[in-house]
Amino acid sequence: MLYVVIIYLWTAILLYLLLGGADFGAGIIEFFTSPGNRSRTRRTMYQAIGPVWEANHMWLIITIVILFVGFPKIYTTMSVYLHIPLTAMLLGIIARGTAFVFRNYDAVKDDLQKVYSRIFIYSSVITPFFLGIIAASTVSGQVDPAAGNFVEAYIFSWLNWFSVTVGFFTVSICGFLAAVFIIGETNNEQDRLFFTRKAKWMIVAAVGCGALVFIAASIQGVPLIEWIFGKPGGILAISLASLSLPFLWYGLENGKPILIRLMAGFEITMILFAATYRHFPNIVLMKGGGYLSLLEHQGQDRTIDALAWALLIGSVFILPALFYLLYSFEKKKPAH
Repeated sequence: MLYVVIIYLWTAILLYLLLGGADFGAGIIEFFTSPGNRSRTRRTMYQAIGPVWEANHMWLIITIVILFVGFPKIYTTMSVYLHIPLTAMLLGIIARGTAFVFRNYDAVKDDLQKVYSRIFIYSSVITPFFLGIIAASTVSGQVDPAAGNFVEAYIFSWLNWFSVTVGFFTVSICGFLAAVFIIGETNNEQDRLFFTRKAKWMIVAAVGCGALVFIAASIQGVPLIEWIFGKPGGILAISLASLSLPFLWYGLENGKPILIRLMAGFEITMILFAATYRHFPNIVLMKGGGYLSLLEHQGQDRTIDALAWALLIGSVFILPALFYLLYSFEKKKPAH
């Protein structure tokens, strides 16, 4: 049953990156759009993110619950040593959601709408940035349980070049996912070409930020190249992701929204697999060679069994409801 829980944990992280990433990316696309085009960008984005807006944070909640219940030592370590970026990310989620609601459903339309829009845009960038920092910090080897002061324990554990570059890479990935989702919601050829250009620029940004990640990892001594290219599984995942790029580009050039969404999701899945499987089951790598493992630092067997059954039974209710949510938004989509 332990592996059932681990599979659910990995899947929840992946779905939060895909669906939550597309959600955050809507604000990132707006951030990189000229003021004159922001109005039509918002209208199109609302239709694109509608199906995932209602449910995206469910995957984050599932991830947190699995760690809290099934792997308390891992949860506690991350909560203590990474509490600053975790707090920043959670505040970004709250600010973004609040701003989105007020700027769309406020009964009074006044200058405050501009304030809400700024909060929405900036928090859409800040939140995935710190999400990337948190993910990178767990494997950066900078978490130091033996730290003797606040700065070493709670600042340098996450504030380093590797974590920061992964933060920027996560932002670019989210922008790319949003652009891909938006293309399928456009009402005319002009809008499709506009968002296609955004998607291409986000691909370029993701490649550039990815290169910076490898450079920062090399400088900081994080064996990222070995993790990804050290075994056949990683090489295969990256090769498949690379081979899918021509299909993605073809879909962008010819307006194939289903194809580009499938290729984008496939590429993100392969990247996450390549980045995580090499050091599995170790999920937190600490300074001095210490680690926390999903196979060694789990909760009691009875707790893991109960958690696994809860996840399996919950899926029977959650997944059909999620598919119905997507179906409902598809049915109410305006005619093109």
